Amino acid sequence: MPVSATTCELCHAKPANLLWRNDRLRILAVADPDIPAYLRVVWNAHVREMTDLDPADAAHLLDVVLAVERALRAVLAPDKINVASLGNLVPHVHWHVIPRFLSDAHFPQPIWGTRQRDPDPALLARQRAALPALKAALARSLGDGLG
Repeated sequence: MPVSATTCELCHAKPANLLWRNDRLRILAVADPDIPAYLRVVWNAHVREMTDLDPADAAHLLDVVLAVERALRAVLAPDKINVASLGNLVPHVHWHVIPRFLSDAHFPQPIWGTRQRDPDPALLARQRAALPALKAALARSLGDGLG
């Protein structure tokens, strides 16, 4: 079934998950139970592929993805950052920016794979508590945005 603006989950993301936005894109906290600081950079318009964007828009999107990575590294000091452009079911170019820790529930496997261990409650709490600092770091780096 084709996804439309009325059925698209990324068009209807909860405002509470919004960390930053401008007229072209937004940054959302995914609220993954195992990786609370997992962020997603979503192009606002229904555009399926990076090459469908004009070069200036594609450069802006990648600049924001890199700003998200820098903010995650500065605020949380993860052991690794995973960055992926995935999404076969939604018509939005979007990037997943995921802080990884040696003690996270899935490391070294992808977060979509089988858990390797129970989640570390202290690590989960630290990531949840860092969301306001991430929002502030993104505002400093990218400007106040629209939200």
